[in-house]
Amino acid sequence: MLKHVYRLLIELTNGKWTSVILRRFSRSRISRFVVPSFAKIYKLNQDEMEKALHEYDTLHDLFIRTLKREARRVDKNENSVVSPVDAVIEDIGSIKETSEMLVKGKSYSIQEMLGNHQAVTKYLNGTYMVLYLSPSHYHRIHSPVEGTIVKQWTLGSKSYPVNKMGLKYGVRTLAKNYRMITEVNAVSGHIAIVKVGAMFVNSIEKTHKGMNLQKGEEMAYFSFGSTVVLLFEKGVFHLDSSIHTPKDIRVGEVIGIMGKANGGA
Repeated sequence: MLKHVYRLLIELTNGKWTSVILRRFSRSRISRFVVPSFAKIYKLNQDEMEKALHEYDTLHDLFIRTLKREARRVDKNENSVVSPVDAVIEDIGSIKETSEMLVKGKSYSIQEMLGNHQAVTKYLNGTYMVLYLSPSHYHRIHSPVEGTIVKQWTLGSKSYPVNKMGLKYGVRTLAKNYRMITEVNAVSGHIAIVKVGAMFVNSIEKTHKGMNLQKGEEMAYFSFGSTVVLLFEKGVFHLDSSIHTPKDIRVGEVIGIMGKANGGA
């Protein structure tokens, strides 16, 4: 019963006032009383948390928890691309010449998603990957590659559910929700890391400073469950043979390699 209540509150809330109320509650000291039940219902791995469960003063603190240093190992292969988040890989495919990508049977425009014509052009005929974070996941976002940030910008004003139902029945959620886009120039080409909010305006908090990124370095965190969309230039990304959809993945695990000699996915 409680799980259905949490799901209703966290995944499906998108009204202005209900979102405000939930945000205030999750950051209030009162919410600490639901921390144990939330951890139990969503089967959080307490052994990998940096702090003990009783040390989280609010539900929000639990959402944005950090992990012990050894909890995630980042692949060190020079050309590897790693997962930026703990998530479920929901969809992978090719970006059409028209800038469209097909996710759960619904067409999304990366022109609308990125809101930047110059940025869009380089990703046509490239590859996209959609990674969904549920409330049970670790919510911090890490860099999938080593590289230099070319540009970072935000778009959108509202956020609607981005779970399976939201992707299937929502109105262009990946392209309309509040989102933060980070474009990175890696050795072999560009990658756009699109962090899509699930609820609340400004539910994505940037933690990285500077323009240089190391693979596996923390970039930001989601206040609540959400989605990351990765966009790769044509011919620079080759999907790892172990990757399929849906697939559970963790930060630092290999999702593919970058290198123009390898061709596209």
